[in-house]
Amino acid sequence: MSQPVFDGHNDALTQAGHAGLATGRPEGHLDLPRMREAGMRGGIFAVFTPAPGDEPRRVPRDDGVAEYAVTPVGHDLAAAHATAAAGRLLGLEREGAVRVARSIADVDTAFTGEGPPVAVLHLEGAEAIDPGGESLALWHAAGLRSLGPVWSRPNAFGHGVPFAFPSSPDTGPGLTPQGIALVRRCSEMGVLVDLSHLNAAGFWDVARLDAGPLVVSHAGAHALCPASRNLTDAQIDAVGASGGLVGIIFACSLLRADFGDDPTTPVALIARHARHVADRIGPEHVALGSDFDGALIPDAVGDVRGLPLVLEALAAEGFGPEDIAAVAWGNWRRVLAAWWGA
Repeated sequence: MSQPVFDGHNDALTQAGHAGLATGRPEGHLDLPRMREAGMRGGIFAVFTPAPGDEPRRVPRDDGVAEYAVTPVGHDLAAAHATAAAGRLLGLEREGAVRVARSIADVDTAFTGEGPPVAVLHLEGAEAIDPGGESLALWHAAGLRSLGPVWSRPNAFGHGVPFAFPSSPDTGPGLTPQGIALVRRCSEMGVLVDLSHLNAAGFWDVARLDAGPLVVSHAGAHALCPASRNLTDAQIDAVGASGGLVGIIFACSLLRADFGDDPTTPVALIARHARHVADRIGPEHVALGSDFDGALIPDAVGDVRGLPLVLEALAAEGFGPEDIAAVAWGNWRRVLAAWWGA
């Protein structure tokens, strides 16, 4: 059996063309036929609510920093949008196309190649949860097993880090009291908390709560690309100390030292970010978090079928077979089990 892959983040559920996820679609990065071809047996499927009619727009600041302006969304809009997107995933499960992961046993079954691939339902930004957190139990019953308190915009739970370059992730206040309560409740219920898109203050707020291993599903190393969305070495060290992981993102702008959305970005840069994290905290804390269907990725990767090329790049960067198996699957399996109480 070729190496199965678990990828920590994709936006296929909330992109145009999602109706072809089961049968294949000509656009986008990911669908189930291409997943099978690539050996991707599992992944975290994000539900994200965009602001109506709004695309992030690049705004140069007086201090020379390039920042993307974004618009917050309210709970009512997000709850309606997220419910529909989550329903798509549950519909795919009813059709037998995927298994929604509700326990680590579901992940282990997918690894063996038995049955359909496994999909972890994830809220990217918790706007769909009411500020009091009462709807979290309903979402958990529906299959929610992963949640990011914020996307890169403020909400009732915290302050997302803006897309800015060059910039530290230290961009403002951290979690609100509602955000702290949400993280604690997720820990109690067995919902993984994803620190992607949190600013530095929010990251350290979660770290102090000791709710579970620190997980950043899709980011790069700030030392290699000094964008606000990437992790500083101090943050990377904290992830390692907690037993967590960093899912290395494939987004060109967060891989390149110049923050350029350049599709000629080499695959080797993905491996270089993985090597930076591994050199600091060990390969057992490195994983994949592509951001398929959510970002411009290198042309050389193309789509999900490029995952074997990414594994080859890891080998060229000095990752051995056992390390690659851990990055491709085992490290995600470990942190999911820790958060889900297995």
